[in-house]
Amino acid sequence: MTMDLLWVLWSLVTASMAIHMEAGGSHSMFTCEPITLRMCHDLPYNSTFMPNLLNHYDQQTAALAMEPFHPMVNLECSPDLRTFLCALYTPVCTEYGRMTLPCRRLCQRARAECHQLMEIFGLSWPEEMECERFPECEDPYPRPADLLPSSSVTAEPPAPVQRDYGFWCPRELKVDPGLGYTFLGARDCSAPCPSMHFHRDELRFARYFVGVVSIVCLSATLFTFLTFLIDMARFRYPERPIVFYAVCYMMVALVYFLGFLLEDRVACNPASPGRFRAATVTQGSHNKACTLLFMTLYFFTMAGGAWWVVLTLTWFLAAVPKWGSEAIEKKALIFHAAAWGLPGILTVTLLALNKVEGDGLSGVCFLGMHDRPALRWFLLAPLCFDVVLGVALLLAGIAALNRVRMEIPLEKENQDKLVKFMIRIGVFSALYLVPLLTVIGCYMYEHSYRPLWETSWVQEKCRHYHIPCPYQVKQTSHPDLALFLIKYLMTLVVGIPSVFWVGSKKTCFEWASFFHGHRRKDSMVKESQQALQEPDLSQLLLREPGPPVARKSRGTSTQGTSTHASSTHLAMLDEPASASTSRAGSVRSKASSHHGSQRRSRDGRCTATSFRPAEERLPYGSMPRLVDQPRQCSATRLESQSRHGSTQRLDGQSRHGSTRDLCITAQAVQSTPGNGIHRVVEEDGATA
Repeated sequence: MTMDLLWVLWSLVTASMAIHMEAGGSHSMFTCEPITLRMCHDLPYNSTFMPNLLNHYDQQTAALAMEPFHPMVNLECSPDLRTFLCALYTPVCTEYGRMTLPCRRLCQRARAECHQLMEIFGLSWPEEMECERFPECEDPYPRPADLLPSSSVTAEPPAPVQRDYGFWCPRELKVDPGLGYTFLGARDCSAPCPSMHFHRDELRFARYFVGVVSIVCLSATLFTFLTFLIDMARFRYPERPIVFYAVCYMMVALVYFLGFLLEDRVACNPASPGRFRAATVTQGSHNKACTLLFMTLYFFTMAGGAWWVVLTLTWFLAAVPKWGSEAIEKKALIFHAAAWGLPGILTVTLLALNKVEGDGLSGVCFLGMHDRPALRWFLLAPLCFDVVLGVALLLAGIAALNRVRMEIPLEKENQDKLVKFMIRIGVFSALYLVPLLTVIGCYMYEHSYRPLWETSWVQEKCRHYHIPCPYQVKQTSHPDLALFLIKYLMTLVVGIPSVFWVGSKKTCFEWASFFHGHRRKDSMVKESQQALQEPDLSQLLLREPGPPVARKSRGTSTQGTSTHASSTHLAMLDEPASASTSRAGSVRSKASSHHGSQRRSRDGRCTATSFRPAEERLPYGSMPRLVDQPRQCSATRLESQSRHGSTQRLDGQSRHGSTRDLCITAQAVQSTPGNGIHRVVEEDGATA
């Protein structure tokens, strides 16, 4: 009777403990817990310790793993098999930090006696149960020293966790081995997808937010690129890198837009309920679509920063050493090799290191979602280097521009152009640097707080996943969705400043002429060229500091080298710089020098004051004939006066008048001023 009462009491205690465990929804926080597996009842011990030797986190998982061995245990192929299996799946509960392993002889006897029966059932001896893994001994299991007095189950509450067991990958987050997945230091494990920190509603809002911003950035950068295609000659160095910068961020916006359309199909591995697998984040290069999105996004993100550095470098070369457009353009091959080559090397390196990660929040694939070293060395370090180098070159260039404005006395119109150009550089740089610095700040904040976010997530989900809970968590924190939204916004806003650089009246005229046909384009641009001419940096800077030189031109060429210009170039700042204009100016200058050798008398007659050989005349069609007209008209008047005398004065005057009209017409053609240089030459010829 007494034994029956004790048995009933024992059953009630066991049932109450089981109910308490089920209500808690987890294992007993790594304390001694009663054995619930029916196969392991009636052993010398009745409490076990989890996780077991095979890394099972609770007895339910251990029971599923033991199911293939049930037929052999029921057929009693070996008396040692049940003891050996229970020693692995439900080890005896002993003191913390120590596991008792079964002896090697016990393993060898169980394997030898059940080997043939396992072949009949199509089973193989598991690798984790190889007998060489166990110590050489002859002791039974469990040893008497392992049976602690406290190992018996009591109704006392479980003791608290005494040490940190680290992160154990849940069964739902495991992936196939060999793919190179890692999550929180656990191999063959991946983070839950689409996100481990946000709810479905937050994810939906973030996805649409990124999609709308990507469309805006894509439209702005595409407009810049199409404007360049309409008039490619308009964007010369040092402004040409703006076009490639816009192309890079156009591709970045396109990738984010594709991520919005694809949702979770690329960034996440699908769930497999039959294998107890949940949806996990894609890692590595085995997913070709994810790899393609990563390559495009990372390559053009790094290339966009590189082209901004090249842009600041070209401005520096134009402002400080005063290189012209042609001199800078000769280095274009080096610029392209650096701006495209270095990002390509970084992209290939990341692919070789298998650092691709899916971003469940935006739907794209990038790096550094959970891998902090990759975020630190392959994203933050290049972006910070671009900012430091670009800002240094930019400040040096702006200082040189300001020195040019202060030291060189230019005309008021050119001064205004230079000031406007400096303002445009400053506004464009601010519109680029402020978003980029914000992105870097977001990544740094994420890099610093991500371990705390992950520890907090494990603390909350350890009971759900039946994994070890963190030991002595003193602080918990959760990321704010606004941080990620700002990061995506500033990542895409960085590409929008390119549209402000091309936003001008000239762009409007070019698009209007493009839509109305190319025949009207040339006439419209020529009519508005003076009013809409944008400041040319190479012409504004191609002058050494010093007082302006005022001198008369007498037909000689004053054109400087490709990198240094004379005062003649500064007189032409308000004119469009082209090869045809230079040739026309040269012809007019030489023609005016011939015209300087002529002299008009007070009565309007033309006489020759000097003679130039034929080899010194300009070989430009009708120009020499126009120069020779004054001599011919003067000789004709003298011959007419001597031949007809006073009796035929009326007829001579009529003939002379027609000749004088031809002379005046020739002078008008020659002396029509084309620019400042021609006016100087005309005055010189008039005073000669």
